[in-house]
Formats: sequence, C-alpha cells, structure tokens
Amino acid sequence: MLAAAAAAAVAVTLPSVPATPAAAAQPADAQPATAAAAGPDGFATVAGYGQATTTGGAGGTTVTVSTPAAFLDYIARPGPYVIQVSGTITLPTGTTDGMHSVSSDKTIIGLGSNAALVGGGLNIGLPVDDDVTSPPADAVHNVIIRNLSISGATDDLINVQMFSHHIWIDHNDFSNGDDGAVDIKRGSDLVTVSWNHFHDHDKTLLLGHDDDNGAQDSGRLRTTYHHNYFNGSDQRNPRVRFAPIVHVYNNYYNDNSYGVASTNDSGLFVEGNYFFSVNNPGRVVFSGPEGRMFQRDNILVDCNHEIEVRGTVTDPRTFYSYTADSAASVPTIVPAGAGVGKV
Repeated sequence: MLAAAAAAAVAVTLPSVPATPAAAAQPADAQPATAAAAGPDGFATVAGYGQATTTGGAGGTTVTVSTPAAFLDYIARPGPYVIQVSGTITLPTGTTDGMHSVSSDKTIIGLGSNAALVGGGLNIGLPVDDDVTSPPADAVHNVIIRNLSISGATDDLINVQMFSHHIWIDHNDFSNGDDGAVDIKRGSDLVTVSWNHFHDHDKTLLLGHDDDNGAQDSGRLRTTYHHNYFNGSDQRNPRVRFAPIVHVYNNYYNDNSYGVASTNDSGLFVEGNYFFSVNNPGRVVFSGPEGRMFQRDNILVDCNHEIEVRGTVTDPRTFYSYTADSAASVPTIVPAGAGVGKV
C-alpha cells in the first residue's frame, strides 16, 4: 500500500479513487488518545456563537434520576444541570414520537455501566422552522451526553437540529433505533461525536438534512467523529451534506455497506481509520451532488473499493490541535475504549 501525502492546507487531485495508504508512524512525542477523556475535543471546543467551548452543566446543580418523570423534568429545566442517570429509564412515546427535548447547559451522564434510555430519543434543538436560516439567539447549546446506552427509539436515538451548537456526544452505546442513531442537521454546528459504539442499527449518522436544505446547512455542520466503533452499523457512518469541513479519524469500521459519504460540496478529512469488510469505505460519487474528500493513513482490509477522493479540504488543525493514533492500533484501542462503562 502507498502512503498518502500528508497535508496542511490540503490540496487533493482528482483521481476517481486513490491508492490505499499504509498507516503512518506517529511522531516520537505523540501520545495516544485517551478513551476516558476528561473533557471534549475536536469541533466541540472551537469558539463560536458567543460560546468559548463545551462545558455542559458544569457549575450547576448535580442530580441523580432513575424515573422517567424526574429525567424529563430536569433535561427541560433552564440553567446548568449535571443529570446523572441511574439504571434503566423507559421513555414514553406520547405525542412526540418518543423524542424528548434537552435544554441548553446540560450534562447527561450515566452512572456505572448499566445506565440506559430505552424506547425514546433525545432532541437537542428548537422546533423545525424552514423559514429560519440563521442562528437564533435562543438556539440550544452547550450539551454533553455521555456513558448512556440508548436503544429502541421509535424515531432517532439523538437528533441535533435548528442551529444547536457546542454539543459533545461521547462514550455511549447506540442500537436499534427506528431512524438515525445520531442525526445532526438544520444548521447545527461545532459538534464532537467520540468513543461511541454503534451496532444493530441501519442509518447511523446523518449530517445535513437533505439536498434542498442548503439555506440552513451550508457553511455549518462542522463536526468531529473520532474513535467510534461502527460495529456492523450498515450505512451513514456518516453521510454528509453541505458541511465545509468534517473530521473523521481513528474510527473502526467493521462489516458495513459503506463508511463515509460526502455530497453537496461537503469537505471530509478522513484519516487514520481502519476499515474491515466495508464495501465502500469512502464515497463522493453518491446520491446527490458530489462532495469533497481527502484521505491519509487509512487501512483497508477485505474492502471491495478504495476511498474516493476529490477536491480540496482544509486541515482540521486550522481549527484545533489533536494527536491521531496509528490506524494499525485502531482495531485494538477502539473496541476496548468505546461505549459505556469507560468513563
């Protein structure tokens, strides 16, 4: 396998598919990523919209909840709260198709390794309004969701929408949702999705609402996906529209129909991932207008196609610093570190 050229302010040529790169050696002073990170990283730490970084409910009251009524009460309250989930909470379907809204400045974190939400999902964002095309002053922001198993929702497991920003979704287990596992759309921005385990799910990660939603999504949707375990999650890992830069690094793809797809002029920076038995690891020739994709240091094993590259993509270090693990280490460190009970 050939090594892809390293890039800073990356310019990529336009072959239909690139050569598959070998894993690059880390610098001597590089430290491997820590699964139980104390705080967010990636785009969730980039300043914007009057918010310096993502802190969730830090500084607010800490409560422990074990019933649906208490959980739904606290996630909707104004002001910062750290909401600790104990045991399994079954969310009602009610009149919202099982989607329950989270207000700004919240940390929702499971206790131990058996905290779970079942039967419903979390909505982070204002109600949908197609006429709103710029961030409103009351956009939902500064939300952290960690160490929860979320399954069995009748809609999405987590939905981020309507210009929500500074969201960190970390060390969760997602399965058996009726629609998306984590959908991010309608102008949302500055999000990190890290160290999660996705399994027994079809349409995993949608980034960007649809091909006609550029008025809300263009120039936004900046998201970091790293150290996630896509364990048989079939498609949309992620599927991206309109985002100017999306950083996908050190994820472990195992038995998927496709990994990442870039459309509608999205820019995907794909590095240090390990793809095993993935039919299409990376696509720009897909449904809708083509996107852009740069790739380096990925490993492909038993895949039917190479990663497609096209266009120019900005290096994520323009926005934040990070250290990538070697792609060769990903099949070991990601299953060991991703999911619940690791924080």
